[in-house]
Amino acid sequence: MGIFNKILGNASEVSVEKLTESFGRLLAEGEQIELGFKLIRDTFMFTDKRLILIDVQGLTGSKVEYKSMPYKSISRFSLETAGTFDLDAELKIWISSESLPSVSKRFNKSIDVYEVQRYLAAKVM
Repeated sequence: MGIFNKILGNASEVSVEKLTESFGRLLAEGEQIELGFKLIRDTFMFTDKRLILIDVQGLTGSKVEYKSMPYKSISRFSLETAGTFDLDAELKIWISSESLPSVSKRFNKSIDVYEVQRYLAAKVM
């Protein structure tokens, strides 16, 4: 089911150690990665200060966009849980006063989306 979830674009959890090894140079002094997920080529991670989105672009993947969203910029978020026939859950995040979500990520059933929501709520509120 792992490759099937990756094809569908569902996120799978990545260890903090692996993320720190790969993306540690993005962190500010004293900043720590606390939670992270990987899609096919893209990664997103929650630090103690912000949400970082890593968007690998192009056919070769040599171009990468790093988006940084401080928690204070997140105005709201929603969580749609997986259903009987819908195998994935979806997290949507709105930045400032935008009318459409700035971030939309899908999670497979192996991820406890309630823990992700609890984590985000603690950082935003």
